[in-house]
Amino acid sequence: MPVYTDNIQNVPFGTLGIIALPGTEEIAAKIDSYLVNWRLKRESEHKDTIAFNGYERSTYLLKANFPRFGTGEGKCMLKESVRGYDVFILCDCYNYGITHEMYGMKVPYSPDEHYANLKRAIAATAGKARRINVIMPMLYEGRQHKRAARESLDCALALQELCEKMGVDNIITFDAHDPRVMNAVPLKGFENVYTTYQMIKAFVNNIDGLKIDKEHLMIVSPDEGGVNRAVYYSSVLGLDLGMFYKRRDYSRVVKGRNPIIAHEFLGSNLDGKDVIVVDDMISSGESMIEVSKKLKAMGANRIFVCCAFGLFCNGLDFFDEAYKDHYIDKVFTTNLIYRTPELKSREWYCEVDLSKYISLLIDALNHDMSISSLLNHAQRIKPFLQEHGFNIAIKSEN
Repeated sequence: MPVYTDNIQNVPFGTLGIIALPGTEEIAAKIDSYLVNWRLKRESEHKDTIAFNGYERSTYLLKANFPRFGTGEGKCMLKESVRGYDVFILCDCYNYGITHEMYGMKVPYSPDEHYANLKRAIAATAGKARRINVIMPMLYEGRQHKRAARESLDCALALQELCEKMGVDNIITFDAHDPRVMNAVPLKGFENVYTTYQMIKAFVNNIDGLKIDKEHLMIVSPDEGGVNRAVYYSSVLGLDLGMFYKRRDYSRVVKGRNPIIAHEFLGSNLDGKDVIVVDDMISSGESMIEVSKKLKAMGANRIFVCCAFGLFCNGLDFFDEAYKDHYIDKVFTTNLIYRTPELKSREWYCEVDLSKYISLLIDALNHDMSISSLLNHAQRIKPFLQEHGFNIAIKSEN
């Protein structure tokens, strides 16, 4: 049994309830299945006490509808009481695979639509829930986290609205573009969870002929902004680190950003080494493919891309061509946000399932227990790699 499924000492903070916003039904069903199974099998002398009322159920998913009017306006309707509940709301702000009707037209959901649904779900609890927790894997407006000249600070405003005006107690997000945005809500719970352990598990289980040592494998950050993320990978795996520096043209703005002129590499010799390129997201993919081409030109062997979020805003053609031309060998992204059926069918794509990890976080938080050991990936990576025959020195610090 996994961490936290045995030896639960704390009583639940409140009756557990999960609201799955439109677009999160698939991962919510997996999370619910884990929780139902664990709590059914869990042995505790306190399970029959009033403090554990509603502890064992056939489902923890709350019935919620999100109907739309012809104008595109909407509302949330909860079909059951949440009084005294510890409510967890799942929100995927980047699922464009669902639509609603507006003036007879089918309109795909935008991040703003999903964020509005989140606020509707919170409002529908009418202040009756004991605690409200929001699980938003990819943070709404997370890339607009800092101000340059006269710009809006959308992410900070959204966090303040949720926590200070709407009563959200905890926000759980994954691999935030810049976790310092938590400074906008310093008195509320903000957990920035990384996917390192799950990525490494998927990497080991899906790549043949893998050798995890400095002579055969290297970690590379595609830009200076993601160095901390790559440093963590290199530290826990005991590998060398490389980094690309993006030279930009700051005199122009194209599609909301300064265009990249060139990628300059800082790092050791790459001849014959496999490379793991680590980043938080794949947006258009152009930058990632450019980095892969540069790595190949410097003598890299196989190139693997590990990103928590695969947006693929410009489609999959870039990656199809890169795979065909042997610039990339595998792309790993999580199931935390929407993935198209076309993406799932690609030979170069590997999905990393985070539903069990989220279930563990929900279970621990509902029991008001510390999640420090769940957030410390290093202490789980070492035994996993040793189990698979990789006897390397790995740092154990958080």
